[in-house]
Amino acid sequence: MLACLLTGYGKEPILKRDAAVPSIVAAENFYGGVAQEIAGPSAKVISILSNPNQDPHQFTTDAATARAVADADIVIYNGLGYDSWMEKLLGVQGKPGRIIVRVADLTGAKPGDNPHIWYDPRTMPALAARLGEILKQPDKLAAFQKEMGKVSSKISEIKSAHDGTPVTATEPVFGCMAAVLGLKMENDGFQLAVMNDTEPGFQQTAHFEKSLRQKEVKALFYNSQVTNPVTERMQKIARESGVPVIGVSETQPPGAKTYVDWMLAELNKVESAMGANQ
Repeated sequence: MLACLLTGYGKEPILKRDAAVPSIVAAENFYGGVAQEIAGPSAKVISILSNPNQDPHQFTTDAATARAVADADIVIYNGLGYDSWMEKLLGVQGKPGRIIVRVADLTGAKPGDNPHIWYDPRTMPALAARLGEILKQPDKLAAFQKEMGKVSSKISEIKSAHDGTPVTATEPVFGCMAAVLGLKMENDGFQLAVMNDTEPGFQQTAHFEKSLRQKEVKALFYNSQVTNPVTERMQKIARESGVPVIGVSETQPPGAKTYVDWMLAELNKVESAMGANQ
């Protein structure tokens, strides 16, 4: 199973120039949203990946994206190969004193770990703390931490009711959150194949279908932004077998005003689907 780990992080640069309205560029909109909360409404934040109908894995950069990254005071990106296009853009000289925040460095994640670290509820507090330090915004950081308490409470409720429950997924987008919820994730090999855009093996597919048809798992998670005939077939089998199907997204949807709103909506879907299946 892909690991989702979090450790401490070291001291990094503080924004030293007189940047009353810092320019922040985030590779993904959930990081951009947290940056906006910590920096305040006057800050200019650009989120590059924000379309919920877009496959993040198919994204290609353009001249406007390259200019935004080069001109930013702060750049935030995921790392772990998820947004390798950003690393290429960062290879070009940017504004003097530009601060780069690779979120994977804040979580202690290593190559080979699950790259969807924003679904680990410990990741955003780590990012918020780093941004609070850079931008010198302790009050906004405290407000964000208070809001995150709602997510922690909902996680505790679900874990208490469903700890150890076997579930599966078409790919490991929700894997970090599933682990925190205490859910027992099955069919890791199938998920990795789909994530890496390769065809799952015959045995992997057969085992996946069996776990659904015989209701060995109590829920199926799927990436609502990336589907193909194989994953659509698994959803069909799950529905026919009475296994709840739960769609999760890779980017924060337009209806969610904040990261906390998004996570609470996803967790409420899980609670509702799995509660109905008891």
